[in-house]
This record gives sequence, C-alpha cells and structure tokens, in this order.
Amino acid sequence: MTRQDERIEHDSMGELRVPADALWGAQTQRAVQNFRISGRPMPRGFIRALGLIKAAAAGVNGRFGLLGKGAATAIGKAALEVADGAHDAHFPIDVFQTGSGTSSNMNANEVIARLASGARLKVHPNDHVNLGQSSNDVVPTAIRVSACLGVREDLMPSLAHLRRTIEKRARSLGKVTKTGRTHLMDAMPLTFAQEFGAWASQLRSAEARIDDALKRLRRLPIGGTAIGTGINADPRFGAAMARALSSLAGTRFEAAGDRFEGIAAQDDAVELSGQLNALAVALMKIANDLRWMNSGPLAGLGEIELPALQPGSSIMPGKVNPVIPEAVAMVCAQVMGHHTAITVAGQSGNFQLNVMLPLIASDLLDGIGLLANAMRHLADDAIAGLGVRKARVEEALVRNPILVTALNPIIGYEKAAAIAKQAYREGRPVLEVAVEATGMPARELRRLLDPAALTRGGIHDV
Repeated sequence: MTRQDERIEHDSMGELRVPADALWGAQTQRAVQNFRISGRPMPRGFIRALGLIKAAAAGVNGRFGLLGKGAATAIGKAALEVADGAHDAHFPIDVFQTGSGTSSNMNANEVIARLASGARLKVHPNDHVNLGQSSNDVVPTAIRVSACLGVREDLMPSLAHLRRTIEKRARSLGKVTKTGRTHLMDAMPLTFAQEFGAWASQLRSAEARIDDALKRLRRLPIGGTAIGTGINADPRFGAAMARALSSLAGTRFEAAGDRFEGIAAQDDAVELSGQLNALAVALMKIANDLRWMNSGPLAGLGEIELPALQPGSSIMPGKVNPVIPEAVAMVCAQVMGHHTAITVAGQSGNFQLNVMLPLIASDLLDGIGLLANAMRHLADDAIAGLGVRKARVEEALVRNPILVTALNPIIGYEKAAAIAKQAYREGRPVLEVAVEATGMPARELRRLLDPAALTRGGIHDV
C-alpha cells in the first residue's frame, strides 16, 4: 500500500498504519498482522451475535443513563448493521487468534465505533461500544447466542424436514416387505416402514437431545465482565442484556446463575457439540444404509434406486454413484472431528478463563451449518425420490433361509437350522425344503413362513 492508501490509527501500544478504507482500527490491524494462520475469518453467525450483543448493550446502557442518547442510538444502529452482515468484509481476523477472542471483540468495537461516529459525535470503541463489557464475557456470550440461533433457525428445521420426509416415505412403502440384515447377513424380514421408521426415531431422539442441551446453552454470562465479578458493569446489566438479546434475536435467553462458570467453562458448548456428534452418528448410519441398499445395481443388494444426479465415473460410461449419501457421510466425519477439537478446547483454560474460545465458536457453528445443509440434501435429493426395486426385493425375500426361524417353536432350533442350511446349499426356497423335511402341509408352512406376517413378530403356532 502507498501512504495515500493508509491512515494512522493508535491504541494503547502506539500508532499503526491501517488501510484507508478499513472500518477497523489499530487493535484489529495488529491482529491481522499477528494471526496470518488459516485465512479463515470468524463465522458469519458469530459476527451476527457480536452485533446483537453490542446493539443490546447500547440500548441497556442508554436506559441506565450510562451512555448518552445520541451515542446509544448511533451504536445500536451500527451494531444492527453488523448483525445483518452489511460489514462482514471488515471482520478479517483469523479463527486462530488470541484464545479469549479479544481481537474479534475489539474488531466489533472498532468497526461499530467508526460507523457510529460523525462530525458531532465521537464514539470510542472501548469507552462506549464496550461499556459494561469485557471480551471475557462478550465472546462466551456470543458463542452461546450464535449457537442457539444456528440450532433454532437452521439445524432443527432441517432435522424436522428430514424426519418428516423419511416418515412420509415410510408410509408410502409400508406394505413392502424385505429381507432384514444383521452383521450384513440375511436375517428375519421387516417392512420398509419399519426400517425407515427406525431412522425417523433416531432423528426424533436427536431432536429431543439437542433441545435439552439448549436449556443450558441459553444461559448467558454477559455482565460478568473480566472474570465473573461484574467489575465496571451495572449490577442490573446481565439480566437486562438477557432480556434485550431475547427481544432482538427472537429466541429466549436468560442470565447465567453463575457468571464465573459461564466465563471459565464452556461445558454447555461441549454438550451441544456432543449432541451434534450423536446426530452425525445417526446420519452416518442412515447414509450407509442407503448406500448398501442402493449398491450394485446388479452385483450388490440393489434394493433401491437413488435419484441419478450426475455421471459417476470419468472412464466407466453409465456409472451412477450414491453421491448425496457420500457427501453426508463426509459431513458426519467432519462433525465428529469438530467434536474432538471442541472437547479439547473445552478443557483448555486455567482458573477463570477458557483460552480456546474462537476455535469452539468456529467448529460449533461450522458443524451446525454443515449438518443443516446436509440433512436438506439427504431429504430432498435422495430419500424423497428413491425408488424400490420390488422384484429384486421379492426375489431375495422368498429365497431367504432365515425365514425358517418361525418354525423354531414347532420343530426346534436344530432341525430348523438343518433346513436353512440345506435351502442355502441347494439354492432353493426354504418353503420347498421345509415341506420335504417336516412333512407338514405346504399350505400351513406357507402361512407360517409368510414374510409379511413375520414382520409383526410373536409366536406362530400350528
């Protein structure tokens, strides 16, 4: 840059050259120079939360008479612009920065102060925008606010959409019976409704677990300032901030009962990450089931046909791959990795402050966004349009020797095992072999070995 492209800013450490068109000041510029690590700025959801916090603080401090009306109004307006994403280009600081996130808090303070200042009003980033706050309570609060909003606005709607899509397909395929599998080997029959229903139940359980985790995540430590004592903040500030943020964000927050905990420990963020990890486990299972069921179509199971979305090979013409389940599986692997990182980060503090807050924020929000997007694709581009190859399913079902399990109460396990082995060895339907081996009427055996009836469980007597 030339001197014409720069301006001089200063902070407590002295003067520094800053790009002339940058909204940030000296402390942000120092962080830009110090943390040239990943090239990844803090996530949009986190910047949004910082904007909401600064807007709420301006309103609260204005009502308390701690901030002039003009300054409170100007700061609030600028902060909401930040929350809305109007100035994201001016939040360049790397995720891998000071562990408290002080650099990102000051980035917000400096940008908002510059936006709010005018010919007749000089707004200071520390004295006015950061009034009654510390990076140590702002950043943990921003993590909680951004994660709660991400879950409520993106993750939970996508999760519910996927579950409802699976339930709809389960109803449409409720009467189609197929071979069950344990250890990837033939097992007793079940309906597609039962198989898909298990997936839907996994997702319903995930919804309940995530919703429960939010009960603890919504507790905000704002007002604790530096270490939790609330030094330099009005005693009413924390409770008032929780109310103001609830109003601005449209999601209920509450003041933390113990602000020391909320600043020093990030256990609630780790808990939510654990629930995202559990959701990723469920989605990986569903994705892999779909891949197995779609496999082949000739040399694999070939039970279903997923929508053909793109050519599957650069050399094998006509090949089509299960690309959506594969993409979902990769998302799940990434979220599982994030949980490991968040777990390590969650215990990485000493005494009154965690010092891996930016990493927790980044990985938590990344996981929420990835899962939300992946579930939409899985629902709309895979499950909604899949077809069942009924002839292939029926062919495998009638030749399944494990159907003989239904005869255990009548002829005993060992004789039933012998029939199953003979049917498998000779490649014949188990019904034919059972007629020969037991001497029972074919009509009765047909009733006992009816796959659809066996999906209802119970004991089938003669």
